[in-house]
Amino acid sequence: MRTPTVNRFYQLLFYLSLALIFWLAMMGIHELGHVIGAILTGGSVSQVVLHPLAISRTDLTDNPCPVIVVWAGPLLGVLIPLISLFVVRGLGWSQFRIIQFFAGFCLIANGAYIAGGSWEGIGDCGVMLHSGTPLWMMWLFGLLTIPAGFFLWHQLGSFQELIQKPEQISAQSAWTIFVLLISLIVLMELFSAR
Repeated sequence: MRTPTVNRFYQLLFYLSLALIFWLAMMGIHELGHVIGAILTGGSVSQVVLHPLAISRTDLTDNPCPVIVVWAGPLLGVLIPLISLFVVRGLGWSQFRIIQFFAGFCLIANGAYIAGGSWEGIGDCGVMLHSGTPLWMMWLFGLLTIPAGFFLWHQLGSFQELIQKPEQISAQSAWTIFVLLISLIVLMELFSAR
């Protein structure tokens, strides 16, 4: 039998690793949206920066339709996780709650980025504003996605209950998620543009 301290260590290792995986995956899906938008509009992608210690970005050498490319990132950044959630729920996958948490996270992160970034015109928001997207549309995106993300999280139940039961996380699960995180970071480091 494990001690409470050991249980808490595995719980922290599991949830911190999972949170970092979710952050990196969210950035990857967001950038995939930009790449798909570029391909569909005849654009040319020069590089995608997915470095674990940097904010992700997609650089294009030719961008005939910037408004579509820039909106494809956050739109697909929320739609792909939502579709994944509906698929795993429909298939009856027992671990759908992890995907539900991830989908909620993507809704909140993308919504906060677009709505909040509109004030300073940072990153994608600067391109949106320069391409003629009105501020109200960016705020509406955040107004729709952020509460939807919190709604998905709320459906998962009490976070406090989860924290109070560290023994639910096995050592094998904690180390598996940690190794997955390290593998993802190594792959991002190897394949990310400099």
